[in-house]
Amino acid sequence: MANILIIAPNWIGDAVMAEPLITEVKKQHPDSEIHVLATPWVASVMRAIPAVSQIISADLKHGLLQWAERKKLAADLKKSNYSHAYILPNSLKSALIPWMANIPVRVGYKGEMRWGLINRLLKNPSKSHRPPMSSHYLALSGNKSAEVPHPHLAVNTDLSDSIKNKLQTTCPHQQLFVLCPGAEYGPAKQWPAEHFAKLAELIVTQHPDSLILILGSKKEAALGEQIKQLSQHPHQALNWCGETSLDEAMASISVADAVVSNDSGLMHIAAALGRPQVAIFGSSDPRHTPPLSSKATIHWLHLECSPCFKRNCPLGHTKCLMDISPKDILNSLSTTTQ
Repeated sequence: MANILIIAPNWIGDAVMAEPLITEVKKQHPDSEIHVLATPWVASVMRAIPAVSQIISADLKHGLLQWAERKKLAADLKKSNYSHAYILPNSLKSALIPWMANIPVRVGYKGEMRWGLINRLLKNPSKSHRPPMSSHYLALSGNKSAEVPHPHLAVNTDLSDSIKNKLQTTCPHQQLFVLCPGAEYGPAKQWPAEHFAKLAELIVTQHPDSLILILGSKKEAALGEQIKQLSQHPHQALNWCGETSLDEAMASISVADAVVSNDSGLMHIAAALGRPQVAIFGSSDPRHTPPLSSKATIHWLHLECSPCFKRNCPLGHTKCLMDISPKDILNSLSTTTQ
């Protein structure tokens, strides 16, 4: 039996978008195991994809060739009898390992200088006609269906139950609202901390028996604490930014009554877990990276200057985010959770 290798994307949101492809590949090769080569921070997402049999974690750094590490990985992978490799990142480096491992069929987009490394090449769409990432990845399987399934993740139920019990023990509540104030790309994708704090205040006023849980990475810990203290109800808010693994953050989202986030990896996770959510967009474009869920509501002002796709607002005002009010988000939450 030949196995199949997936080279996972390096961003959490993109990793979520890879689920329909991975599930489709498993359908096409039901007797094969699907193995995924992923960085440690993406491995959590891959663990939540039912079609994945094995994860090979590799701490490959962005911007570094790491030739010795890649050569060793390729030598190890040769032993697994892979028939196909699907290379999701566009970089030259990501195509090296399947090539060195002599995997016969190597599928991917043209990317940067990958002639020969990939022997089943698809043409990259132009930036003006970019499909959603889930469609982009699914096309690698040869499935050109106009109806692309929404990504679906399944979190370990024991971990979800453990998180639920921990939250109830820490702060008994009837409803759990998760706020995700971070965005890895930069400030032009981050709704202001003051707005998140006001929203938390409004939620607790409307739902006195609720708990606000703030999730994010360690570098967002100060931001989470700021939101908690400004919310006027710090005793009903927990700042877990930097306090959880991604697996635990995913489990926390899976038991939430609603999630509010920027355009971020956690936004895509909430969508794939089927949680009611409100997603806030600033410099990015929800037509390309929307939360793929029937339970998602999007707030995007689509100003004349938006989307600019910049890390920082080039005009210095970030009106695309500032002008989305906490009351607007609260109204959408009320509708989403009905």
